[in-house]
Amino acid sequence: MTEQETQERTPGVGRRALAIVGCSVVLLALHTLGGFFVLNALLTESEGPWDRTVTGTVRLMAVLGLGTEVVAAAVTAGFVALGCVRRWWYAIPLVLILTAVVRMVFAPVP
Repeated sequence: MTEQETQERTPGVGRRALAIVGCSVVLLALHTLGGFFVLNALLTESEGPWDRTVTGTVRLMAVLGLGTEVVAAAVTAGFVALGCVRRWWYAIPLVLILTAVVRMVFAPVP
């Protein structure tokens, strides 16, 4: 079987693989950005009773992470509907959204 016959039998396989990789890269970039914000919200601690900006900083980072992950969840829904990625991709934004909400609720109070 020649290469041309193989390509005629499986049209679009290369395009589908490219679409899957492209969708995965987009989602990983969004999750990396959202994870960065959520991680900063988790790691921000008060330096003492005089540090009044820590609550605002934690909530800002959590809101930025939450916003990024809501966008990532919407993009994931589109990609799942197209069949480019599987449903387990919903787990990543779910975990990061829940973490951001919990951190906003339990932000440190100086």
